[in-house]
Amino acid sequence: MVLTETVRPLVRWGGVVAVTAGIFLIVTAEILPVGLLTPMGNSFGVSAGRAGWLMTVPGLVAAVAAPLVTVWTARLDRRLMLVALMVVLAAADFLTAAASTYWLQLAARAMVGLTIGGFWSIGAGLAARLVPDRWVARATAVIFSAVPLGSVLGVPGGTFLGDHAGWRVPFVVLGVLSLAVLVALLGQVPPLPPLQVTRLAVLRELLGRRQTRIALLVTCLIVTAHFGTYTYVTPFLRDVTGVGAAHISTLLLVYGVAGLVGNLVAGTTAARQLRPTFATGAGLLAAATLLLPVLGRTTAGAVVLLIVWGIAYGAVPVCSMTWFAQAAPGTREAATVLFTSSFQATLSTGALLGGVLVDATSVSTAMVCGGLQAATVVLVVGAGSSRAVLNRQ
Repeated sequence: MVLTETVRPLVRWGGVVAVTAGIFLIVTAEILPVGLLTPMGNSFGVSAGRAGWLMTVPGLVAAVAAPLVTVWTARLDRRLMLVALMVVLAAADFLTAAASTYWLQLAARAMVGLTIGGFWSIGAGLAARLVPDRWVARATAVIFSAVPLGSVLGVPGGTFLGDHAGWRVPFVVLGVLSLAVLVALLGQVPPLPPLQVTRLAVLRELLGRRQTRIALLVTCLIVTAHFGTYTYVTPFLRDVTGVGAAHISTLLLVYGVAGLVGNLVAGTTAARQLRPTFATGAGLLAAATLLLPVLGRTTAGAVVLLIVWGIAYGAVPVCSMTWFAQAAPGTREAATVLFTSSFQATLSTGALLGGVLVDATSVSTAMVCGGLQAATVVLVVGAGSSRAVLNRQ
C-alpha cells in the first residue's frame, strides 16, 4: 500500500512515540537501581558503595559503545539497529531478574550499557527523519521527554513494585515492555537507511572545536556531581532522613515530577539562553545537595530539596545536548554520539567516586562533595559567558 500525505505524518509520529518509549525503558533500566540499591546490595551481600557499581558498569560500557556501535554500523538501516538493540535490552532485563551472583548481575548491567550507547546515539537524532520539518523541534522535545519520564514514572514505579513484590520483578516487567517496544518499532518506524555515515574522523574533527570541548567540560562536571550523589539518595533518605522503605518511591516520584518541570522549562529557554539556563540548573543542584545533609534530616526538608534538585537536574540533559548540537549543526548524529559517550562516562565515574566516598566516609560527605563540584560549573559557565561578551566588544 502506498502511503498518502495525510497518512504518512500519523505513521511517523507513531515512530516518534516508539523511539521515545524505547529511550524511556532504557533510562528506567539504567537508573532503577537507584531506588532499589539497598535491597539489591543486601541480596548479594555487598556494601552500598559496591552496589553503586550497578550504575557504574552500564555507564562505562555505554561511553565506549556510543562511538563504536555508531561507527561500526554506520551503513546499516537505523530501524534495524534500534530493533536489535531492544532485543539486547530485553535480554539484559531478564538476566538481571534471574542473576544469582553479583558478577552475573554486572554482566547484565553491561548489556544495558551496550543498549544505551547504541540506541541513544542513533535514536535521539531521528526526529528530522520521522516528521516534517515544521514538527522536528516538537518531535525532538517528545523524544527527550523520555529522560525525565524515566525518573517520574519508571524509577518510582519500579521502586514501588520492587518494595512490594521483590526487586527482581520490576526487571521482568521491563523485559516484557522492551519486547512490546520492539514490535512497535517494527510497525511504526519506516526503513531508515543511513544518510550521513558517521566516521571516527568526523568525531575527531568535532573534538577539535572549542565549543565542543567546553560542552564536554561542563557536561563532565555536572553529571559527575549529580550521579555521585543521586545514586546514593536512597541510602541517605533511609539512614539520615529516616524515611521508611514504603515511602521512598513517593519521594522519588516527587523528585521525578520536579525533573519533568525542569526539563520543560529548559526546553523553552536553552535554545535562546543556553548559558544562563545551564548555570541556573547547576546552581540549584549545588544548593540542594550542599543543604541536604543539614536540612534533609527531616522529611519536609528533604522533600523541598528534592524538588529543587529535580528541577535543576531536569535542565541538564537538554542544556548539554543543545550545547553539543550548536557546536556541530551539520553532523547531528556525530554530536549525539559525543553527548551520549561523555554523559555516560561521567555518569559511571560519578557513581563510582560517590561509592568510594560513601564507603570511606558517609553518604552526607558524598552530598557535600557533589554540591561543591556542581558549584564549579556555575563558575565555568559564567567565565565562558563573560569571555564571549568581551569578544563581541
